[in-house]
Amino acid sequence: MRDDKNNLIVNLTFDFALKIITFSERPRQLKKFEMASQLLKSGTSIGANI
Repeated sequence: MRDDKNNLIVNLTFDFALKIITFSERPRQLKKFEMASQLLKSGTSIGANI
């Protein structure tokens, strides 16, 4: 069984995804919905690829 609590890569990608979620709000406020959507999808998919 995996122990993801002590896995550096999992922790870094999770933190990155949280930052992307926060960052993608800015383009959404500027009404750049497609850019915000693509940024959110690509920035959070790294966790699934790990």
